[in-house]
Amino acid sequence: MFLRNAWYCAGWDEDVGIGATDLVCRRIAGQSILLYRTGEGQVVAMEDRCPHRSAPLSLGRKEGDAVRCMYHGMLFGADGECLAVPGMDKVPAGASVRTFPVVERDNWIWVWLGDAAQADETLICEAIGPSDPKWVLKTNQLRIDTDYREEIANLADLSHVSWVHGMTFGGSDDWGFIKPRHELQPRGIETKYCVRGVPAPTFARHLFPADARFDINVHVRLSVPCNFILSFAVHEAEEGATGRGMSNGKLLLDTFSSQAVTPRDEGSVDYYFSWGTSKETWFPGIVDLMHRTNMHAFLEDKRILEGQRERLLQYPGAPQVDIVHDAGPVRMLWVLDKLLAEEADSVGVAA
Repeated sequence: MFLRNAWYCAGWDEDVGIGATDLVCRRIAGQSILLYRTGEGQVVAMEDRCPHRSAPLSLGRKEGDAVRCMYHGMLFGADGECLAVPGMDKVPAGASVRTFPVVERDNWIWVWLGDAAQADETLICEAIGPSDPKWVLKTNQLRIDTDYREEIANLADLSHVSWVHGMTFGGSDDWGFIKPRHELQPRGIETKYCVRGVPAPTFARHLFPADARFDINVHVRLSVPCNFILSFAVHEAEEGATGRGMSNGKLLLDTFSSQAVTPRDEGSVDYYFSWGTSKETWFPGIVDLMHRTNMHAFLEDKRILEGQRERLLQYPGAPQVDIVHDAGPVRMLWVLDKLLAEEADSVGVAA
């Protein structure tokens, strides 16, 4: 169901503070994980379960760099080892909590769920965080009750912009006719294309004349488990331009969105996302407008995806018709299933 040897986003760095009560629980791929910061600000990720009677450590308290379980008072260091048991002179064998490799990058917190010896930081997707001085970005997050495979399929096929996002990102049928090429990568797909001669999206149409037309250069890098990194550049429409190439029209708005979808379990995901513009193309009010629109658009996705999941559960095994826009989802899910199979084989060999 879930890759173990992968980096999972556990939220934005600002979600985990350094305060005495800042103990955060994240459910990631079926596991409850405690996050907190040491006195030096380093993030600790450990299983949110006391080895005594399985009480959540996130209901405990911080003591220096350690966390105390508030059921029977056992104290655990940042390495997961039990430091003390009230009423006992010696810590019993096996009194430790599993910890996970954790990295902060691009204002995201990443947790590696698998073999710590294989925690390769180069596998973390390249993104742009809100602290990057060249960009003006705003962040948000959302929970969606869907299987993360359905979220992968949604993000790997942007033809749905015309229909799902007609009141926000859409505004014309043009997105429904794109046929992008999806290049396979070792852990995902990369997609580049241009949507040409389209009107302004619904959320920004009031800013332009009714006959204004634009080219939109789209560059998507989608990687496992479900990270969606989007460059979305708006250009003046090139007169008479056709074909698959990218637009060379005057750049009007250079935007970037970093999106990480983290499966909580088989039926829900946490969605962490940002959107904004480069400093060079920023103008007052635009990022605030984009930020509000982004949230509205993801609520549009939420409505569709949760409705889809209800029907999938209601009609298990029902036949489904494939269409041309399934090319991206098929490729991305093929990559995921290939990695899952390889991981399962390696576990079998090790056993």
